[in-house]
Amino acid sequence: MGRLINWAESRSGPEEFHSSLLLLPLESNSHCHRHGNMNRRPPLLLFLFLLLLLLHLIFLPRSDSSAACSTKCGSLDVRYPFGTGFGCGAPNFFPAVTCDGDSDSNRQLTLNTHVGKYPITSISYSASTVTVMPPLMSTCATMHPAGSPAFGLDWSAPFQIAPAASVFVLLACASPLAVGPPLCDPAAGPRLCSSLLACPAVAAIGLPLYAPTNTCCVYSPAGLGPKGDLDIQRLGCSSYASVKSTGPWSQTDASTWEYGVVLQYGEAGTSVAEDVVTAEACSACEGSGGACGYAPPKDYFVCVCDSGLNTSTDCYGLSADELKNFWSTSTATATATNHPTWTITSSRGN
Repeated sequence: MGRLINWAESRSGPEEFHSSLLLLPLESNSHCHRHGNMNRRPPLLLFLFLLLLLLHLIFLPRSDSSAACSTKCGSLDVRYPFGTGFGCGAPNFFPAVTCDGDSDSNRQLTLNTHVGKYPITSISYSASTVTVMPPLMSTCATMHPAGSPAFGLDWSAPFQIAPAASVFVLLACASPLAVGPPLCDPAAGPRLCSSLLACPAVAAIGLPLYAPTNTCCVYSPAGLGPKGDLDIQRLGCSSYASVKSTGPWSQTDASTWEYGVVLQYGEAGTSVAEDVVTAEACSACEGSGGACGYAPPKDYFVCVCDSGLNTSTDCYGLSADELKNFWSTSTATATATNHPTWTITSSRGN
């Protein structure tokens, strides 16, 4: 039997999604057979025309979105459930996560929210976490007023603040805080606050160097409001930092700390059985050099190959290099014998 392959085309974005099917002769008992007897040869010109048309279709520039699925975005490895565009990764992660940029040198995996765009700087697939760097977040090197809201997540997106993975430190706060001191962690506050207030960049948020620690609050546990926002102005502060790690050596030197907001991710609305099946299919797909994706409108799993073809299994034998080699060999054989040795059946759905 042949293998069912989907050449996905999306010419108007997610609203329109068309597909055609190719049945390639992958085994000897496929739908590829000779027509007529050996003495009734089709006109050579007709055969060459059909061959050129077929090669044109196979090596068309890949303007469709699913064919643009990639396993890299900038310096990050992109694996399921993340994707680089429409039709890539898990359907509930798009458009929350996209690969932005117009060239390989400046591509950036980005988390999109109602508050703004946050660059994703790292992914831990084993812990199911991502680290984002909000543009308005302060660090020891650079501080600035954050505005309101300072940070936010969409409730419909599969992300939430990872417990204890990063610590929000509110800066340039009124004393006492507008909503009361129980929000502040009295144990961690003095050490983290005194270190951050020793950074020369505090001048940018209106504080003197070594400002009193009561102008700072370690907001733990950090909570988002009913709209999914961190509204630090409501808390009586004007800036914030999110500390991912203070490091093993210089825990009091804030210039050596690692900054960023750590978020937990997970697929909502799927059963454990569905997750296991998808994980197994995705592992086989990624192991063959493909990228995991989905086919609207029912969002069935597909394996997207770098040749622009989609399959229901994996990309073995379907990479761009392997297809070029296959067709060049087939063309040479057909030209030498003056016999077409295969046929292609196609269909187009809505």
